[in-house]
Amino acid sequence: METALALEELGALFFGLGVLGRLAGRIGISPIPLYLLGGLAFGEGGLVPFTGIEGFTELASEVGVVLLLLLLGLEYSASDLVGGLKRSWLAGIVDMVLNATPGAVAALLLGWGPVGALAMAGVTWVSSSGIIAKVLSDLGRLGNRETPAVLSVLVMEDLAMALYLPITTAVLASLGFLAGLRTVAIALVLLVVVLVIALRFGGAVSAVVDSPTSEVFLLRVIGVALLVAGVASQLQVSAGVGAFLLGIAISEDTAENATRVLSPLRDLFAAVFFVVFGLNTDPAEIPAVIPVALALAVVSTVTKVGTGWFAARQAGVGSLGRWRAGAALVARGEFSIVIAGLALTSASIDPGFAPLATTYVLLMAVLGPVLARVVVPAHTAVTSRRRAVT
Repeated sequence: METALALEELGALFFGLGVLGRLAGRIGISPIPLYLLGGLAFGEGGLVPFTGIEGFTELASEVGVVLLLLLLGLEYSASDLVGGLKRSWLAGIVDMVLNATPGAVAALLLGWGPVGALAMAGVTWVSSSGIIAKVLSDLGRLGNRETPAVLSVLVMEDLAMALYLPITTAVLASLGFLAGLRTVAIALVLLVVVLVIALRFGGAVSAVVDSPTSEVFLLRVIGVALLVAGVASQLQVSAGVGAFLLGIAISEDTAENATRVLSPLRDLFAAVFFVVFGLNTDPAEIPAVIPVALALAVVSTVTKVGTGWFAARQAGVGSLGRWRAGAALVARGEFSIVIAGLALTSASIDPGFAPLATTYVLLMAVLGPVLARVVVPAHTAVTSRRRAVT
């Protein structure tokens, strides 16, 4: 009976995710907010709590993080990262200062201390690469002059995450100073080693996973990704960082094939990951954090628009392109939830962290695509009014 109940709940979960994903496509938003809402509905305190699938969903959510960051790494080559670092290091610093600060300040004002400030800073700092890429594609802006500036900021954020996640993991695990320093040193060494290997021996790494048979190729890629993620976890480095670095090390042709084969699995397990985060959040706690989430949404929207404007200005883009770049970067999503998910494992994080992070991501995952769509007509209207006045 327990197995039958678990199968029924899993069936309902996956079917429900399919319905939510289609609904998101119909109304033109990312499915992430709807997946989070689905988790809230079926978690503790929800409408119909699921009770028999915790073991599967917890493991599936971990696989979801690994696949999310693996495919993110597959989007970049080592030369892309090095080139992005050379071109956009200043924009990356501006991005970090402007967008990590609101989350850190909010956590400190709420009395969550330095640990809560570190975790919340990451939630408000990092834009959603997945949502932004989809919005740019849907709006036909991939060839725009400001798009390379947007992508450079995203590359800088992703590269920074390779250091931020191990640091945050060490702090949340309450490791001592020396143990935390060792974790950060390991992450730095791994990053440098992976970049060197990817630049000089990317073909050898690709040969380990490559195969003319799709089935064998899929098994090899997933197997190596999970092995690397597991080893990274054993070294007290985030499993997701290990997968991200593996993705960077795989050369371009093999990376394209891996993205094509793994995308459906990534979407499936990532959806479970977002649902599990929602399952771990009590919806009754959300109303109390709505004012703070709204304030953070307003402030971090302004700071992200400022980041995009600055990055596009550095690239010599005109006024409209600068505003488009800023609006494109507003959305938060998968990385914010990954960081929040790490925080949930720590006893030193305040219970209010999860509902605030959930509410914030719900707002920003919806606001980002909407703002990206309306920025052009809004800019046109303002420009026309100014001309009429003069």
